[in-house]
Amino acid sequence: MGSPGLVFIVDDDSSCRAALERMLMTAGFQVKGYASGQELLGRLLSDTEAQEARCVLADLRMPGLDGLQLQEACIAAGVGLPFVFLTGQGDVPAAVSAMRHGAVDFLDKCDPPQALLGSIHRALENHAQIRAARARREELGRRFDALTDREREVLGHVVRGKMNKQIAAALGIHERTVKLHRNAITTKVGVRSVAELTTLAGRNGFLDEPQQPYP
Repeated sequence: MGSPGLVFIVDDDSSCRAALERMLMTAGFQVKGYASGQELLGRLLSDTEAQEARCVLADLRMPGLDGLQLQEACIAAGVGLPFVFLTGQGDVPAAVSAMRHGAVDFLDKCDPPQALLGSIHRALENHAQIRAARARREELGRRFDALTDREREVLGHVVRGKMNKQIAAALGIHERTVKLHRNAITTKVGVRSVAELTTLAGRNGFLDEPQQPYP
């Protein structure tokens, strides 16, 4: 991962928060500290232009919005950030709940610094992968959105294994026209084979769209 990423530290204990900030900055991470879950949540909901991988390092027990509630609030708001929990008051049910909701790790404050740094690295790598996958899906969506209505009709038949002659008969057009549409489709989507086109169409949800039956 090129950038070290940004770690949001949430802990109502100012001395603990400051110590964590120093440790992570020394390790090369970007760090921003918050005294409450509400404060961080407000920042996340207003920040839609983030360019770096990010994660949350949160204390479990805090007044107001505690760590688990913050994690759940982020999920509900569509803010998909990996969480690492660091607490001196952990218990099995809390750990199970945190991991069930996608936490990367659940550590005790007595655990060695190396364990925390390893968890932070994993969380940031996880978020980088999520962002990359989302960017690929969005780009794929833009490519399919660029297709004309007729190209989408032709594509629907192509990905179901129909030959050009069958497609032409089904749509009432010339076979040469089908070939032109197929060439336009592969150019716009950026593929070279029907197999690849079918795979990408499936990922884009195209195979779920209803098609007209053949006569």
